[in-house]
Formats: sequence, structure tokens, C-alpha cells
Amino acid sequence: MTRLFNNPAAFADEALEGFAAAHRRLVRCVPGGVVRATATAPGQVAVVVGGGSGHYPAFSGLVGQGLAHGAAVGNVFASPSAQQVHQVARAAQSGGGVLLAFGNYAGDVLHFGQAAERLTAEGVPCATLAVTDDVSSAAAGESQKRRGVAGDLAVFKTAAAAAEAGLPLAEVVRLARLANARTRSFGIAFSGCTLPGADAPLFTVPAGRMAVGLGIHGEPGLAERPVPSADEAAELLVSTLLHELPEGVESPRGQRAGVILNGLGSVRYEELFVVYRQVARLLAEAGVETVDPEVGELVTSFDMAGVSLTLFWLTDELEPLWTAPADAPAYRKGTVAPVAAAEPSTTGEAPEAADPDPVENTAVPEASEPSRAAARTALAALGAIEATVRAHADELGRIDAVAGDGDHGIGMRRGSEAAHAAGRRALERGAGAGTLLHHAADAWADRAGGTSGALWGVILRALGTALGDTERPDAHAVSVGVDAAADGVMRLGKAETGDKTMVDALVPFADALSDAVGGGAPLAAAWDTAATAADAAAEATAGLLPRLGRARPHAEKSLGTPDAGAVSLALIVRAVHGALSGSTA
Repeated sequence: MTRLFNNPAAFADEALEGFAAAHRRLVRCVPGGVVRATATAPGQVAVVVGGGSGHYPAFSGLVGQGLAHGAAVGNVFASPSAQQVHQVARAAQSGGGVLLAFGNYAGDVLHFGQAAERLTAEGVPCATLAVTDDVSSAAAGESQKRRGVAGDLAVFKTAAAAAEAGLPLAEVVRLARLANARTRSFGIAFSGCTLPGADAPLFTVPAGRMAVGLGIHGEPGLAERPVPSADEAAELLVSTLLHELPEGVESPRGQRAGVILNGLGSVRYEELFVVYRQVARLLAEAGVETVDPEVGELVTSFDMAGVSLTLFWLTDELEPLWTAPADAPAYRKGTVAPVAAAEPSTTGEAPEAADPDPVENTAVPEASEPSRAAARTALAALGAIEATVRAHADELGRIDAVAGDGDHGIGMRRGSEAAHAAGRRALERGAGAGTLLHHAADAWADRAGGTSGALWGVILRALGTALGDTERPDAHAVSVGVDAAADGVMRLGKAETGDKTMVDALVPFADALSDAVGGGAPLAAAWDTAATAADAAAEATAGLLPRLGRARPHAEKSLGTPDAGAVSLALIVRAVHGALSGSTA
């Protein structure tokens, strides 16, 4: 378990601060993550990687010459926000464009995609690539749905070496996609991981059993088997990966492969070497020549006791990229040419030039007194949201851990705290209700990261747009805002009712609110009716099987447990009713 921490919600930030202090020769902090501390050649493509904390050395430990130019670092097991990704990419880029590379998780796809759109609009050529190497997370015919696990390293290394060689963005992207298409991973675990502040692991495995096909966010395995010997574990890992060869490879015999035997957190190096001894023998017997194998902790999951095997099937153009030198805090290969320390002008933006709190420096439009009065009610609602999320954070994490990664409580707490603080600052500057909610939306999305962070940003922004800064909001305006929020969440999250997501509570809430307001009920009474509908809908998600997100591969495990996002929404709208009941605005 994680024993050394302060405030669990601050764990990721404090870990990044300490990491950067320990590796000043190689990396430097910028808002949202880290970038190389060494100079990058002008015009070189910047490879920016990233994801949630809890996986060290991924992702910050892979920043350095021959590897990533920057890493956007999110909260524990949560994607970095689009703002974080954008800031890191701006600091890392040197005029040749940017490749954003990440594991194929909903929050990462969402936030890195939004950052790419923003960079492109600003005139920075940008492409994205989601790594999909985990064979256990989807069938071969649905490889686009697979998770990115330890194969991240093979893809990141390929892209970065191509960039270091001076290739243009289109070629870097082509080679990275080729590497992704030729990388396969599979893992086993003997115990789950425990998040900072949690008193139990995200999943447990019965004595004498192991989980097969696990994820790196504490997702439980897809099946259980008896604990094997080291040689038997090696045979399972190798046979599973040799069963699915990349397109165009009919037999493993005569092939060359980069090999990664990865410890997930608490399997010791000596154990890994015992397993690799048999992995090497089995691959040789199959006719595979291993190239620069890596054995160690490369993509972890806190203290998970597990191991994964990755095979990176090389081609003549991929092999020199895999074997190229690199010098990063957690990954070294060969000898890189010495370069000078970076100057601010050579990395796009100095950290001091990046704005750590863009909301704080955004102009506040003039607002009418009725709207400022409504803003005070909105702030009270944000305070109620923060309080109820704090009170239920552990419960939300436990619900989320049944088939997901258990980070929902931590993410919601970080987001609600940031939204309340941003709203308070906006009110102090004279903001109306619309602007206050817009500031809160941006703060929630940026601070929480993850899918839920982005979606709550959409909800608050839609409400703010409907309320505006001039009129006293009435029940109809609020209902219109909630309808727009539901539409925005479904559009951005690509979820529908029945998928076992937040949408299953949000849509019934919006519909009930609209019906009550249309029937002439005052706002507080209408909201009360809608909150009751949301609560019932959230409870009903216990009978659904997830069709989206990290819980999808573990659908049956979640049956009987409600969706964490739907539960948190129901709790929040009930808390907001208390703020509305005590207001005349």
C-alpha cells in the first residue's frame, strides 16, 4: 500500500515536484507536467506523452534525449486535462510540430484530442496517437478499443527516436503508428494496488490464485487461475502473445522482437529475471530473436503485484529506432551526444511565460446586480457540491473500484474544490452568474482531469451560458441550461442512456426538471423533484452492464453496483437543492 503521503488529493502534484527536483539535469517543471531540461534542435518534432500519475516511470520518467520531449501528468489514475496537455506541448515544441502520444483511455483520448485541436488552431501542427497494445482488453478484430499498457514504451521510443533523427511530423506519426500496430502486451497479477489514502486495494485475489488480463489502473483481471511457478507464468505470457501475431507475420520463426518484461509495482527484479530466463528460452525455441530486451519496472500501478510481457515485432526501419540511444531519468540506452541546457527560447515557452491559472487572468465582464445576486447563490451551490463530494469521496472510490480504477472520488474532490475556489475568486471580482460558472467549469476540468473532469466542465459551462450575466435567472433559464448540459455531455462523452454512465442519471434529471418547470413549479420545488428522479436513476444503474470506459472489459463484475458517475451526480444535485432552497435568486 501507499504509506507515505500528505493530502491524498495533493499526492500527484507533490510527487511531480519531488521528481523534478531529483532530476534537474534532465527535466524541468512547466504548468501541467515536465519538459526536457536540455536543448532541442530548432524545427524538431516534439513528442509529448502523458497520462495519470501512479505509473512511474511512465510518464515523467520517460522525458529526455532520445525519448519524450515532454510529459503531461494528471491526477492519480486520471488523464491530464486539455489545459495541462496544451501547456506542456507549448513548452516542449520547437517549431517542427507536436505528436501527442498516450494510452487508449477515454479521458486521455478526450483531453489530448481537445489539446490537439487547440494547438492546431494556434498554428502548431499536431497529431495524436493512442497506444492499443493490451490484447486482453478487446478482441483482435476490435484492436482500436484496446488499452495502452507497457507497450507505451515501444511506441513512445519509436516516435521520439524518429523525431531525434530529424524526420518530419508525418513520418514520425507513420512510424509511431506502425510501432503501435506491431506491439502486443499481456499481464497477470497476484494482488491489486492501493491508492494514497485508501485503506484497501482496488481489487483482491484469493490466496493461491492470480488475476489474468489486468489493467494498469487497478482494473481487476478478466479471469482467475491458480498461481503458477515462474516458468509456468512465462509460458502463459509467451504463448498468449505468440497466439496473436501482427498483420503480415505468419510465423514467429525468423522474426526479431523488442521484449519488455515489466514489473507492475511490487514484483522484485530478481523475480522478473527468473521469469525472463524462461521467456528468453521460449522465444528462442519459437525462432524469435530478441533485440535489446528490457526487464524492470517501466509502467507500474502503485504497489500492484503483477508482471506483463510486451513483444514489439521489429522491421528494418523500426529496429534502429528501438535501439537508438536515450537518456531519461528512468530509461537509458547507449550514449547520447552532450547538449547544452535549454534556453527558454529553444523550447517554445519558458515556464514563467506559461500561465498557471489562465482563469485568474481572464477579464470579468460587467454584470447586473440581479446576476451578481444569482452568482452568490451559484457560489453557495458550488460550496455545497464541494462539501458533499468530500464527504462521499471514499464511497465513490469504492464504487468505482468494483470494475474500474477507483479514482472517481479523488478526481471529483479535486475538481469540486477547484471549482469552488475559482467561483469565489470570480465573485470577488464582481462576476455575474454566467461568468462565475464559466470560471468554475474551467477550473474543474483543469484540476480534475479525467473523463469526469471534462464532463463536469461541460455541465457548469452550459449552465453558465444559459444564465448569463445580465438577467436574474429564472427556472426556465436553469432548465434550458441543464438540457444543454445533458446534450453536451452525451456529445462529448459519446454516451447514451443505458451505457451505465453519468448520462443515466443526468438525462432523467434534465427531463424531470423540464417537466416540473413546464408545469409551473418554482425552481427549488422543480429541482427537488428532478433530484429525486436522478437518485432513483442512479440506483437503477446497478442493473446495467457498462458499454463504455474502463469498466467495459469487466462488465459482469459491475452488475449489482451502481455507476460511480451517476451516483456522484445524484449526490451533487441533491446538495444543490439545499443551496437553492435557501435562496431568493
